[in-house]
Amino acid sequence: MLTLIAIILFLIIMVILFLINFYKDPERKIPKGSNIVAPADGRVISIIDMSANHKVISDHARKSSIFDTSKKYITIKKGILGKIKVWSKDIAKECLVVSIFMSPFDAHINRAPIEGIVKSTKHTKGRFFKAYDLEKSFRNENNQIVISNKKIKIKVIQIAGFLARRILCYTKSNQKVNKGQRIGMITLGSQATIIIPKGVNLKIKVNDRVKAGESVIANLK
Repeated sequence: MLTLIAIILFLIIMVILFLINFYKDPERKIPKGSNIVAPADGRVISIIDMSANHKVISDHARKSSIFDTSKKYITIKKGILGKIKVWSKDIAKECLVVSIFMSPFDAHINRAPIEGIVKSTKHTKGRFFKAYDLEKSFRNENNQIVISNKKIKIKVIQIAGFLARRILCYTKSNQKVNKGQRIGMITLGSQATIIIPKGVNLKIKVNDRVKAGESVIANLK
């Protein structure tokens, strides 16, 4: 009987510690200058160049089913290409699409990549596939936040995952946000994708770990 009670207490303590870790909201040192910071904590799982031939940056892409590797260069399969084009059409014709996977052990607070005005927010219902599966995750429930300033316009897409069933957005249209400001949260494992106009100096690569509001992912030219 005592053994059973000890096991139950241990499990309760582990759950409490997990939740404390999950809901952590560490302060971040926001970098100054003309740059774009990561919208989320986690690992960069994909960087897609939406310019000519829609090439993917990094050989890591060969491991994903959303890409066609039968040719000399890597291209995005037509089905998912259409989805990304819809997402990026209000940002720029040629974009970089960076996806960051947040594991259950990462902080899940999302932060503004740039200073500017929130031009729009849009919540879309969808599925709840695993957030690290690029092809399926793009069909998941998501919330899009467009932020613009005099130099650049970007879009942050909060994407729910298999465990994450709740997306929180802290912003609204016409609201002013500072770089690194908290703009939302996604519960448990999830993904944040940021769409950036091409022409920036990208500072990250696939498999890099980044911190929301602190890690510079690109410098403005």
